[in-house]
Amino acid sequence: MKNVLILGATGSIGASTLDVIARHPDRFRVAGVTAQRQTDALLEICRTHRPELAVIGEACDARGFVDAMREASPATTVLQGEAGLVQAAEDPRVDAVMAAIVGAAGLRPTLAAARAGKQVLLANKESLVMTGALFLQAVRAGGGGLLPIDSEHNAIFQCLPADAMQHPGRHGVKRILLTGSGGPFRTRAVETLAMVTPEEACRHPTWNMGPKISVDSATMMNKALEVIEARWLFGATAGQIEVVLHPQSVIHSMVEYLDGSVLAQLGNPDMRTPIAQALAWPDRIDAGVASLDLARVGQLTFETPDFGRFPALALAYQVLAAPDSAAVTFNAANEIAVGAFLERRLPFNAIMEVVDASLQADDPRDLADVESVIAADARARDIARAVLSRRN
Repeated sequence: MKNVLILGATGSIGASTLDVIARHPDRFRVAGVTAQRQTDALLEICRTHRPELAVIGEACDARGFVDAMREASPATTVLQGEAGLVQAAEDPRVDAVMAAIVGAAGLRPTLAAARAGKQVLLANKESLVMTGALFLQAVRAGGGGLLPIDSEHNAIFQCLPADAMQHPGRHGVKRILLTGSGGPFRTRAVETLAMVTPEEACRHPTWNMGPKISVDSATMMNKALEVIEARWLFGATAGQIEVVLHPQSVIHSMVEYLDGSVLAQLGNPDMRTPIAQALAWPDRIDAGVASLDLARVGQLTFETPDFGRFPALALAYQVLAAPDSAAVTFNAANEIAVGAFLERRLPFNAIMEVVDASLQADDPRDLADVESVIAADARARDIARAVLSRRN
């Protein structure tokens, strides 16, 4: 029985994880769940799954939540804030941690889980983007292991030999091909992007995701972060990582070998597939996902991404060549800019302008520990806010 803590249980990844776990009560159990604001949804999850732990955000009414929890799930202990997230991640009753908190907020609990020897199921790409080698050191020191949940990185993992994650060159890997749908604006006239609304940006053609991730998909910032994440997950160089647009979202990524072979992982666009693969690894289990009907799909198409339309991709390769803190600034400035866009304070086409200006205003440096990462993140957010204020 694997006891799973779900960081970000009320989000789309959390919901899919709960669904997979519920299909296999003989193999998995929900040990803990967390949510920042959606306390009603968290209470309902606890009523159904009866976890030992539930963590809510600092801004929530802890006393009221505890009272409600006594009725919903009397045996569940309620924790609060970042300290509560870290405590839950380190709890000895937890075997595996689904790290699905969006953005930099997931950094400390995800690192705590790695250091505590939990099996980390990584859906929070920002943790690895921000900390890179420090995160991998924590995984090695803890000994629990790391499995990627992003559909693209999970696909790459499935296309590699079991021991190839950090040394692909030893296994004849030539290229890693990250596929991306191109989002809702792949063919929209560039001159109209300034008029994009948050509702349009969140209307992804194939995936159902939260607002921040949906906007990242529309700008292809999600793919830019995945390029950086792939560098750390698979020990690849920038020259070994390429992005290919694939609007059907059926091939989730590919690996090319020196002999000319290209291995691809295919499936319907449903996050329950990579979640089930990682939860059960090295076994396979039913994820509740419909079989892929290639005849019905009919056609698979591919395009080279236009870095002019998607400047986030060009910036990602610049970040890979820069000192550590550039990746922290890249992520932090994007979070600030996306937040401003969702609040209708920034045009869609200016999101990457803010990110680029923040990178140029920063003085990148190598980071020796997690505290220096946190400090760099705070500094980068101040820089991005200053860039935003100058625009307004």
